[in-house]
Amino acid sequence: MPKIPSLLLLAVLAPSAAGAQQLRFDDVVRNLRNPDPKARLDAVRLLRDAKYPEAIGPIARLVTDAVDEIQLEAISAELSFFLGEDLKPRRMVGFVLERRTSAIARAAFDLGPGAVWPRPVPPELVSSLIQAIDDDNARVRLEAIYAVGVIACSPLAPEHAQRLVKALDHYDPAVRAAAARVVGRLKAADAADVLMKAINDSSPDVRYASMRALGALHETRATAALTEQLAFYRKGEGAWAALDALAHLAQPASAPLFKERLKDKDPNLRRAAAEGLGRLGDRSAIPDIQYSVTADDAETVRVAMAFALQKLGQNYITRMVDAMDSARLAPQVQEYLLELGPSIAPELYPRLQESDPAIRAAVAETLGMIGNQAALPALETAAKDHDAGAADAAKRAIERIRSAR
Repeated sequence: MPKIPSLLLLAVLAPSAAGAQQLRFDDVVRNLRNPDPKARLDAVRLLRDAKYPEAIGPIARLVTDAVDEIQLEAISAELSFFLGEDLKPRRMVGFVLERRTSAIARAAFDLGPGAVWPRPVPPELVSSLIQAIDDDNARVRLEAIYAVGVIACSPLAPEHAQRLVKALDHYDPAVRAAAARVVGRLKAADAADVLMKAINDSSPDVRYASMRALGALHETRATAALTEQLAFYRKGEGAWAALDALAHLAQPASAPLFKERLKDKDPNLRRAAAEGLGRLGDRSAIPDIQYSVTADDAETVRVAMAFALQKLGQNYITRMVDAMDSARLAPQVQEYLLELGPSIAPELYPRLQESDPAIRAAVAETLGMIGNQAALPALETAAKDHDAGAADAAKRAIERIRSAR
C-alpha cells in the first residue's frame, strides 16, 4: 500500500481546534477491527470522509459486521469511493424519478454505470456484499445487492455469479426483484433459466424485473413466453415490461406486435414498440415514426422515436442529445447512445461545449463508455469545465478510457 499522509481530524474528534489531533491512516484502519462498535463505526466514517480509495479493501469486511448500523455505513462508504459524491437518493418507479428514499445503493444503481469511477474492485468486497444479501436486516439486504450492481464488473467471477443467481430465489421478494435488475445490468447469462421461471413469480415486481432482465440478456429463448405475458397483461406495467423485453430481443416474429402498439394509448408501450421496430430494422414503419417523433405528446416517446429513426438510418443524434437537459430523460437517452455504440462518438464531441451543464456531463459520461483514445482531447478540455459536475463526469470518462486501454 502506498504511503498515506496522516488524516487531519478536527470537529470529528474534538469540539474545538485546541483539541484537534492527527491520526495515521493505518491506525484508523486498525480500529476497523476494534471490539467496540462505536470505534469501528467512527473508523468507517473517518475513512469515508478522508476519501482515500486505499480504504476500499479494509472496509469491505465490515459489510458483514454484526451491527446493522456499521454494515450500512460500510456499504455507504464503499459506494462513496466509487461514486465520489454524496447521493440524494430518490425512488425509481417505471424508470421515472419519484419520492426520496433511504435506499442509497438503489439510488446509486439508478444513476447508471457512467456515474461510477473505474476503480479496481477487490474480490473480497464483492464477496462481502453478496454474503450480506442474506442478512437478517431487510435494509442491509437491499443495500448490499444494489451495491453489487453498482460496484461489481462484468464478467463476474463464477462463485459470485452463482450467488447472485441464487438470490433470484430469495425469500424476500424485494431481493428477488433487485437481483433480476442486477443480473440484467451485469449480463449474468447464467441467470437466464431462473429468470424465465421468475416471470411467473408471486410478486409483480419480480415478474416485471425478470422480464426486463431477459431482454437485457438478449435471451431469445424467452420470446414466446414474453409474448404470452404481453397477451396476458395487455396493459399497465406488466405489458410494458413484456414489450420492453421483446423490443430488446427484436425478433422478426414480434414485428406485428410492435406495429400494433406503436399507437397504443399507453406512452410506455408506444415507447417500447418504437424501440423494437428500430432494432428490428423495419423501414416500413419510418413514416409513422417520423410523424410521432414530433407529434407525440410524451417526451419519452418522442425520444424513443428518434432512437428508432437513428437505428433505421436517419440522423437523429442531435435530437436525442438535446433531450438530455432533462434529468428524467437523460438516462433513457444515454441508454440509447450506449447501444448505438462507438460509431457515434465523434458526433458527441461538439456537445461537450453545450451551454447546459447537464448535457455536458451526460455527454462526457457517455463518451467514457463508448469513446476511445480519439475522445481524450475533447474530454481533457471538458475536465476543466467551470461546472463541477460536468468536470467530474469528464474526468471519470478519461479514467475509464485510459483504464480500458
